[in-house]
Amino acid sequence: MTATASNSSLPSASLISTQALMGIRNLELRARAVVEGFWSGLHRSPYHGFSVEFTEYRQYTPGDDPRHLDWRVFARSDRYFIKKFEDETNLRCHLVADQSRSMDFGSIGHTKARYAATLAATLAYFLHLQGDAVGLLTFDERIRDYLPARHRSSHLRQIMLALEKPVGGAATDLAAPLRRITELVRKRGLVALVSDFFAPLEGLERSLTDLAACRHEVVVFQVLDPAELGLVFDQASIFRDAETGRTLYVDPAAARKSYVEKLEAHCAELHRICDKLGIAYHRLATDQPLELALFDFLQQRMHRGTNARAVAGSPGNLPA
Repeated sequence: MTATASNSSLPSASLISTQALMGIRNLELRARAVVEGFWSGLHRSPYHGFSVEFTEYRQYTPGDDPRHLDWRVFARSDRYFIKKFEDETNLRCHLVADQSRSMDFGSIGHTKARYAATLAATLAYFLHLQGDAVGLLTFDERIRDYLPARHRSSHLRQIMLALEKPVGGAATDLAAPLRRITELVRKRGLVALVSDFFAPLEGLERSLTDLAACRHEVVVFQVLDPAELGLVFDQASIFRDAETGRTLYVDPAAARKSYVEKLEAHCAELHRICDKLGIAYHRLATDQPLELALFDFLQQRMHRGTNARAVAGSPGNLPA
């Protein structure tokens, strides 16, 4: 599934422009602003009342033990629901965030790194509010920070501090952090990988396969700057690779067609890998309001029928 800025399910008037959002210095305040904007937009949209799943109940499916049916809920809704067990209601999410130097590019006032950190912080803040445990692994060509999944306010602040660290490293290794998560995280949960994926994809499919084989739900966010998507530069310039330091003279008018074809082929290969493994894929431009990214992420989880939290109404509310 690819999420783009074309999603119009939330009223545009309620969305925070990325320029205004990125002007907020504190990362946790940025995340809070996105979540509050999301809630405000959701209550004004046709999706008011939509939920991913109940916090305490899930709908009965053939094969479930009928002894666990809640007849009081049936009397109120005329639908069959089963009360979830504790293991079903507590989600464990690990955010895997790219902090390599290629993320330090930005053409619209903020970098991919700042946008990606805000996206990861928004997911962490939202899941924390839902009572879920959140962990973090950051990387460049090596593992940088690892925080196991926990649900504590002090732990959330540690995640925010780790996400605010400056980019570094001399390269990007996409496979190593996924191998590490596979080794460290034994209980199945959600793994969200945030990167520009400007690195060879060889080895990525194997690492994602191993992760999916452990029954983790995996979601991929590819973060790209608008200038990268179309090579929208007016004049011939010297371009410098942020990770290798290599320089190259480029005439955008002459190189644009070939560049765009190669970029789209790279993104298509990433999307193919995700589709093959049943992994949700979202490509985000850094001028896209993050409320839309959060909405698409939750809507995708609803369609997958996973144990996500309710995103509207109180936990006791029943859908119509």
